[in-house]
Amino acid sequence: MADTFGVGIQLTETEFRVVVHVPSDIDSGWTDPEAFQQLVAEAVWDRLEKESVLRTVAEAAESGETVSLGTVTLDPDGSVVASDLSPPEPSDAE
Repeated sequence: MADTFGVGIQLTETEFRVVVHVPSDIDSGWTDPEAFQQLVAEAVWDRLEKESVLRTVAEAAESGETVSLGTVTLDPDGSVVASDLSPPEPSDAE
């Protein structure tokens, strides 16, 4: 059974962080948090231009803010079932 995760980029004082919003009823097939985080990040950067997204977040967001990129739906085997991702507009982070 596939699960849908909200994805965003958080700007901190020193770095960008990929933030994944995990549903409370997540499939028990997700057992390795590090591998899971990597799968979500790869799915995002396979669909969005990383440099452009990070530049927009850096220019428009304040430290501590998270800019939403949309959702990714994954099977526990790592297959991307669906995605609804879009690069942020400068006004998205204000």
